Amino acid sequence: MLVDLTDVFTSEGMAVAGEASCGFTELKYEGMSYPVKESGKVFWRVANAAPGKVLAEVSVKLTALLVCDRCLGEVEYPFDLRIVREVSSPEEAGEEAEEQGMFMEGCSLHVEHLIENEIMTSWPMKVLCRSDCRGLCPVCGKDLNMGACGCDTFVPDPRMAAIMDVFNANKEV
Repeated sequence: MLVDLTDVFTSEGMAVAGEASCGFTELKYEGMSYPVKESGKVFWRVANAAPGKVLAEVSVKLTALLVCDRCLGEVEYPFDLRIVREVSSPEEAGEEAEEQGMFMEGCSLHVEHLIENEIMTSWPMKVLCRSDCRGLCPVCGKDLNMGACGCDTFVPDPRMAAIMDVFNANKEV
């Protein structure tokens, strides 16, 4: 959705607001696609902040289905975004022009690109289905949240590898 800011850039005190349905069906992050389960309406407001400057406010709520980093299970993750961003007209942008290029097209604000940019910066560092997720068995791959698998998961201390080689070499059969 493009919001034309031409009049708002030039008219002191002018403000325009609106709402639209959120058109996101999937989110892309680091080469992966994640489906959007629920998405609310996008509420936006743009107001003249100074000559050639506009304060844009956008809010949206959506829920995406992400993958647990430990057990690879599906996790419903809510994104409750409230974006407040000052944008400059193309004539006034200067150093900001490259950064604004992601969500500005001339004198129009591309709301979806602004939301995508905010989602990428607010993506969680670690996604867990629950705080005590036990993950997958490193031997057989069973989800340990469902129960123990019985695999031998003993990992010898690598610092003792040289001593173990001596014992294994001198072992009589």
